[in-house]
Amino acid sequence: MSEVKIQLAGLEPLIVRENSNFVNVGERTNVTGSKKFLRLIKEEKYEEALQVARDQVDGGAQIIDINMDEGMIDGVGAMTKYLRLIASEPDISRVPIMIDSSKWEIIEAGLKNVQGKAIVNSISLKEGEALFIEHAKKIKRFGAAAVIMAFDEKGQADKYDRRIEIVKRSYDILVNEVKFNPKDIIFDVNIFPVATGMDEHRRNAIDFFEATKWIKENLPHALVSGGVSNVSFSFRGNNTVREAMHSAFLYHAIQHGMDMGIVNPEMIEIYDDIDPKLLEHVEDVLLDRREDATERLIEFAEGLKGITKEKKKDDSWRELPLEKRIEIALVKGITEFIDEDTAEALEQIGSPLRVIEGPLMDGMNVVGDLFGSGKMFLPQVVKSARVMKKAVAYLTPYLEEEKLRNKSDKEPAKILMATVKGDVHDIGKNIVSVVLSCNGFEIIDLGVMVPPEKILEEAQKQKVDVIGLSGLITPSLDEMVHVAKEMKRLNLEIPLMIGGATTSKAHTAVKVAPEYDKAIHVLDASRSVTVCQKLIGQQQTELLEDTQKDYDKIREGFLNRAVAKDYLTIDEARVNKLKLDFNENAPFKPNQLGVFTHTATVTELKDFIDWTPFFQTWDLHGKFPAILDDDVVGTNAKELYVDALAMLNRIETEKLAQPKGVFGLFKANTINDDTIELLDENGNKIDEFYTLRQQSKKSKEAPNLSIADFIAPKDLEIDDYIGAFAVTAGTEIEDFAKSFQDNLDDYNSILVKAIADRLAEAYAEFLHKEVRTKYWGYAADENLENSELIAEKYKGIRPAPGYPACPDHLEKQTIFKILDVENNAGINLTSSLAMYPVSSVSGYYFGNPKAKYFGVGKIKMDQVEDFAQRKGITIEEAERWISPNLA
Repeated sequence: MSEVKIQLAGLEPLIVRENSNFVNVGERTNVTGSKKFLRLIKEEKYEEALQVARDQVDGGAQIIDINMDEGMIDGVGAMTKYLRLIASEPDISRVPIMIDSSKWEIIEAGLKNVQGKAIVNSISLKEGEALFIEHAKKIKRFGAAAVIMAFDEKGQADKYDRRIEIVKRSYDILVNEVKFNPKDIIFDVNIFPVATGMDEHRRNAIDFFEATKWIKENLPHALVSGGVSNVSFSFRGNNTVREAMHSAFLYHAIQHGMDMGIVNPEMIEIYDDIDPKLLEHVEDVLLDRREDATERLIEFAEGLKGITKEKKKDDSWRELPLEKRIEIALVKGITEFIDEDTAEALEQIGSPLRVIEGPLMDGMNVVGDLFGSGKMFLPQVVKSARVMKKAVAYLTPYLEEEKLRNKSDKEPAKILMATVKGDVHDIGKNIVSVVLSCNGFEIIDLGVMVPPEKILEEAQKQKVDVIGLSGLITPSLDEMVHVAKEMKRLNLEIPLMIGGATTSKAHTAVKVAPEYDKAIHVLDASRSVTVCQKLIGQQQTELLEDTQKDYDKIREGFLNRAVAKDYLTIDEARVNKLKLDFNENAPFKPNQLGVFTHTATVTELKDFIDWTPFFQTWDLHGKFPAILDDDVVGTNAKELYVDALAMLNRIETEKLAQPKGVFGLFKANTINDDTIELLDENGNKIDEFYTLRQQSKKSKEAPNLSIADFIAPKDLEIDDYIGAFAVTAGTEIEDFAKSFQDNLDDYNSILVKAIADRLAEAYAEFLHKEVRTKYWGYAADENLENSELIAEKYKGIRPAPGYPACPDHLEKQTIFKILDVENNAGINLTSSLAMYPVSSVSGYYFGNPKAKYFGVGKIKMDQVEDFAQRKGITIEEAERWISPNLA
């Protein structure tokens, strides 16, 4: 057996031997390198942040790098909490952890909370030998390995000689003075970009190779690591060249002894498959073989820009055995031959049910396995389901005949899916239904706005095995609680899955589980299969008992936090309100007051689309356009984006969407601190908006905000102004989506709905710009790119009822009343104040340059009582709409 190079461990050991392959380190759990992960940590969405780590492990990372270095977060607290959460997730914690920080206190916190044998990344001689030795001794005491940067008191090593000087000195100190195990020493000798056009960078790659070789020959047992993508930064945007550079660099680095590092598998070409001419140009640069190597590669790369590798249609799989052809059709999402193959299978097997249970389900099991292991992604799975549905549709007449002849003893497990009463959002529910159907479950989809009595009546009538409830808007949470209460009253024993954008594990634990002890929150589509498989099998009791124990802890912690946190009374919060100088920031009078209808075309809106949420709909997470080059999901994101652009073009050219909207601009002043009074041009009262105010106790001079603070108080006798709007992508596009659904094409149905949502949001962005620059006119000179609009670089805000700054959905009723939205824009409100058509947006316009977005957060009962009195409703009604914000 070959010699062991390094031994690391999570819950499972990672033993790297001399004959082991290159060790891949996952880097997505890094707040400095992943904006998504940073956002999740900042927002304390740790459950979603755990999924980032899980995705890396599923994607093949043998070690995961965790970094919490960001000025706006508590790095020590975040590292501690995250590592403790990972410790309770065996599918993540089975791999070793790399604790990554430039701050020793964060590293130390990590070492105190990590399982197994970790790696510290990093320490160096940057601050002198004394501190270097102190840190190394502590790492040794914790039993961890360490990455040593080629960095000393003079700076970062950027030449071969400096690399050798620093690593030799570091190694001698560690081995001779600290008595550090040399097998736990990992040197990062700095991978820098090549082909930058600067002579001093020509040897960047070869210096790394030679330094690596020197380390392996002169520093016994020490390992070498590095971040490979750095080498190709000069060619960002030209993936063909970058892939070749990464592959060639890695090939030579491994030949020289590189042991581990951060490598993007989607950005590596197979070395032997690199075009020989391109490889020659790349290696001329990496190995510094020619004076003009950089110029030649740049010139050659120019010819490759925009060129994609030719994909010839390969139908050779059609020569394979029938079962394999069906599997490939399902995995690849190819519908072209499925009727033909299904007919052949029926002829061979004889029974349509056995065709489904045999080759079709065998193929879908492959899809399920690939999806579960992170090797397929949601868009591909939905395409697979389209193939499966087409095959089942072909077999349906034969199935009906067979059912008349005999009844099968084996029935698939039944899952009832429904979007709750008052809610019209179904994209997430439909995606989960597709994923479950791909894994052998029979789905009974009751659609949207389903009352609880229908859900429970159908569940009992159909003898379902699991009920799944979905919802997007806040009132849906109360509907789910009501269904849970009814299930308990009826003494049902059916497990209840809770899911949807507004739902959470915490809400399920605190609100739903006490009413029905078989309730379980499911984070996303990828988790639904595992949960359902356990719920219908022998693991149901264990899963539900473990879940309820977990929920008991969450509920106890929530209640304790609620008691412990300091809150002001509503009167105290109003004293601490934001006090703007409305003389210094004099309100800008709109060019015209009143209510105005508006229409837009897809052509006008398409450049205002924010594509990032579109990919999130499909469970592909990352910021657009960077997601197209993402390590894990980039290839699938590109394919989905191509399909989306083609569909958007069809919607545009065939005029399949008819966006329309309405907006109003009114005089306004605040009265009684938190109420905004609307007036016409003559000063006659039109209506009032009621707002909520933060009540948590603030630090230092921070105010307790309400959106009313951005409007001048009436007693100042200053005329101020406010706007309101409602826009929709229209019912026509919803009919278009339904046409696909009726044709058993879930992929294109979901695609159209996701595009419709983006068009509605784009319309809101577009109309807001029109209002700022023309109708209100306070930003007439504004000239912002779409990326700046998405980043909200403009003056003013457009908060929406139901969102953090104004979480009360009831104010939609006032907006709809004063704008006559139903008649002017064709948008209706459901009983739970969801908008229909689904792809619609409504909200306010605030023009004050000091206006900003914020979250009201938790509020106390005294404000709920005050709100109910101002609004003229019962306290119980007010609680229903504000319940998620109750402290």
